[in-house]
Amino acid sequence: MGKSKVLVVGGTGYVGRRIVKASLEQGHQTYVLQRPDLGLDIDKLQMLLSFKKQGAHLVEASFSDHQSLVDAVKLVDVVICTMSGVHFRSHNLLLQLQLVEAIKVAGNVKRFLPSEFGMDPALMGHALEPGRVTFDEKMTVRKAIEDANIPFTYISANCFAGYFVSNLSQMGTLLPPRDKVILYGDGNVKAVFMDEDDVATYTIKTIDDPRTLNKTVYLRPPENILTQRQLIEKWEKLIGKQLEKSSINEQDFLASMKGLDYATQVGVGHFYHIFYEGCLTNFEIGEGGEEASTLYPEVNYTRMDEYLKVYV
Repeated sequence: MGKSKVLVVGGTGYVGRRIVKASLEQGHQTYVLQRPDLGLDIDKLQMLLSFKKQGAHLVEASFSDHQSLVDAVKLVDVVICTMSGVHFRSHNLLLQLQLVEAIKVAGNVKRFLPSEFGMDPALMGHALEPGRVTFDEKMTVRKAIEDANIPFTYISANCFAGYFVSNLSQMGTLLPPRDKVILYGDGNVKAVFMDEDDVATYTIKTIDDPRTLNKTVYLRPPENILTQRQLIEKWEKLIGKQLEKSSINEQDFLASMKGLDYATQVGVGHFYHIFYEGCLTNFEIGEGGEEASTLYPEVNYTRMDEYLKVYV
């Protein structure tokens, strides 16, 4: 058994570019979907060309041309979709239904990893409006995959460090505070924080692993299960200074949603579930799931004090 050939859809995106890199690094023949509607987006084009220089194959296909998608899928064994599901960038999760249809028609795919990479949507049936749309759409895609009997792996990657660690989980900024910080409630609810490159490394490790077939893989490395307070302490230690802390309670946090634009309301809902409810850590991983750092102890994942050093 050689290594699977991989097609990455959404390869120029925030997660996608890392998946392409990890796939190449782990020795997979890697194809990246190039959509003809690039227009004048030179950054995307140059990134695609840089993938080509690193050994990836570019394959042209369009979501408006079903046959081109089928042809692209037929080239590979594994399809990984990383299309954006966040509202402040672009939000196209349901476009994946066309990809599911193409995989079904092609009939050769041994594993499909749809665009997940966040909280497990199967556990978010109670989620608040309007943020629940993300989970509902991911579940719609899952249903289509399972109805078509397509072999799958779902990746639950929890909190990306670039959006949740660098800013000590403060909304509306990507940089760490140096004076004051807001705690969600008492700041003692556990979340899970992941370096995005590690997300990609673990993801690629799952694709040829029989243990992850038709399972959800949770990225929950033990040293990265932290409360917001613990995260802040790591930063304080690095800068040699205590931050002034204030707290916002659950009711006030939810009330802050009023009058915000749609994308920010979605974000507030997600932050609520993570930092007040503890939705990333308030369950045991059941028989339909696996934990990545247990499966792949050889991955030396980035710890969050290490991650934060570059921001000092």
